[in-house]
Amino acid sequence: MDILFNNEATPLMMQSSAVFGESTGRPDNYEVRKRDILAPFESLQTTYLEWQGHRILPWGPDNDFPRRAAKVVGETSVLNTGLRFLRNLTLGQGLFACRVTGYDERGNEQLQPIDDPQLTALLGSRMVRRFTETASRDYFKMGCSPVELIPDATGQRIIGLNPINALYARQTVPDAVGRSKCIVSGCWPSLPATVESDTPRVLDTLMDYDPQLEYDTRRLKGTLKQPLVCLLRDSWSNHDVYAEPVWLPAYVLGWVDIAQQVPKFLKKAYQNQITWKWHVQIPYSFWDRRFPLQDYSNLGASGVEKRKADIQKYMDDMERNLTGVENAEKPLMTMYAVNEANGKVEEEWKIQALDNKYKGGENLVTSAAANSEILFTLGVNPNVFGAGMPGGTYAGNQGGSNISEAFLVNIANAWVDRQNLLDPIYLMLRSWGYGDDVQLRYRNTILTTLDTGAGTQKTLS
Repeated sequence: MDILFNNEATPLMMQSSAVFGESTGRPDNYEVRKRDILAPFESLQTTYLEWQGHRILPWGPDNDFPRRAAKVVGETSVLNTGLRFLRNLTLGQGLFACRVTGYDERGNEQLQPIDDPQLTALLGSRMVRRFTETASRDYFKMGCSPVELIPDATGQRIIGLNPINALYARQTVPDAVGRSKCIVSGCWPSLPATVESDTPRVLDTLMDYDPQLEYDTRRLKGTLKQPLVCLLRDSWSNHDVYAEPVWLPAYVLGWVDIAQQVPKFLKKAYQNQITWKWHVQIPYSFWDRRFPLQDYSNLGASGVEKRKADIQKYMDDMERNLTGVENAEKPLMTMYAVNEANGKVEEEWKIQALDNKYKGGENLVTSAAANSEILFTLGVNPNVFGAGMPGGTYAGNQGGSNISEAFLVNIANAWVDRQNLLDPIYLMLRSWGYGDDVQLRYRNTILTTLDTGAGTQKTLS
């Protein structure tokens, strides 16, 4: 029996000539595995790392969760694509500034665009596009994203938003009001400055409760001379510092392992199975007539090798003539002789199609189920990717209306993530003197069905 194991030697899938099985349900040690993958803040209070007077909170076991997370995402095609889809959907088609002037009878906002060249240029700049793209990458991949707020020389305005790669950032233990520091180093998971070329940076992180209040306080005190960090995170995981990425349950339950291992399993099976398509039987007498021994006898010892080479060339030419797309459906003509003494056919080529006993279709069903479970964990309807299965538990209508409705549900669910990503931009705008009446919204292109008379519609959210 062939058994597919995960990294912890837990059987995921079993297959033999008579039985196909898979592990289902939730493992007994789910919470233990979850804690080991991303240790909660409570358990880290007594396991912090000391460095130059700073108490640094390790990010996961061995302080190496970001690198492990990036590796898992990069090696799982559906997880990588699903997270990229969430990133692109959340960002929409860009930002625009407006004022909310009221609400209609359905509760929809009535928006008035703001005609401000400076504001329009900022929201369309590469800096804002780079910030939203990079910050949302780490936000979805690793659960949180540190963003550096760069002040001008006077310390009164924020002039730059620089997302810090989460691979190189760690947070210290927060103080009584939730303020901490962000240690940026290229040495993680080891302590900073373990290599001569590393130049670690220590930046203050704004408190999570009210970053705008802390920023304004620093600005009024005249202490805003160095860059600050605004930590973007989703609080759903209840972790006070390092948030839990949305895809972690699919990893803990083993669906990511299945999505990774089934292609490897199939590749191995195809590599090791007998892949002969045809069995061609050629009578010995054919070679005696086609390549008579007497034709090579006058060559001495080299005659045998010459005859081998001629037969090899003949069979290579025969194979090339019968295989390949250009030779499809081509007939094969052979000769045969009848023995006059007994009336039996001799020197006849026999060609028999071989039946491939290996059937890997059930593995593809398991792989499709794993892909669907991962997308469900991300909150993405598989039909958006055309991944709905034709029957069974994961069956679904793959029509255009179904895909469009799934896309609209994803946009509605993206509101919280969008607001989190806007926090640093709002901090920048307030430092420039724009009031609370200036709001930011995302543009979206919505696919519509043919009965609406339009292929796409522009919406604002």
